[in-house]
Amino acid sequence: MRATAPSIILTTGVGKFVQLFVRLLAGIERRRVAALGETSDHMQIKNFSFGATAAILTSIGLIIGLDAATATKATILSGLLIVAIADNLTDSLSVHIYQESERLEPRAAFHATLTNFAARLGLSLSFVFLVVILPLRVAVVASILWGLLLLTGLSYVVARTRKLPVLREIAKHVAVAAVVMLSSKMIGHVISA
Repeated sequence: MRATAPSIILTTGVGKFVQLFVRLLAGIERRRVAALGETSDHMQIKNFSFGATAAILTSIGLIIGLDAATATKATILSGLLIVAIADNLTDSLSVHIYQESERLEPRAAFHATLTNFAARLGLSLSFVFLVVILPLRVAVVASILWGLLLLTGLSYVVARTRKLPVLREIAKHVAVAAVVMLSSKMIGHVISA
């Protein structure tokens, strides 16, 4: 059997990290689903995937944009931490209010909010870690690679869960990430000019 790109990625440390993180949050979600009597697989991953995608793309965009604007390492770290905490809290509150407006049971709305917050915080802090331990130029490249690997792993899990063509879903999501990266870089260059 020939290994495909997604299977190779998922056998790497990054793929295993993504799978472990998804399984951890999916386990929490499964307990919530069982307690509420819900049966949808969609409910098990939707809150995690929203938070994870937002954390990955926001972190990559921020790192690339601020680096293009010739920001210092301290400035980039400050931006990442603000996104990891303040933006994360506001997005989580938005998810919570939306869930309440949909008349979701209060406990389910709380779990959705918590899952979103945990996913975003954990993944955002992984980018902070890269910027802290690596020289800035290396950290920018490592963050792009890390983000693309995480996004690919998440896209793989979501596509498999939804029984969609994996490579097509990965390509769509990576294309959006490319738009985020290019627009962030252009904005950074415009600001620094």
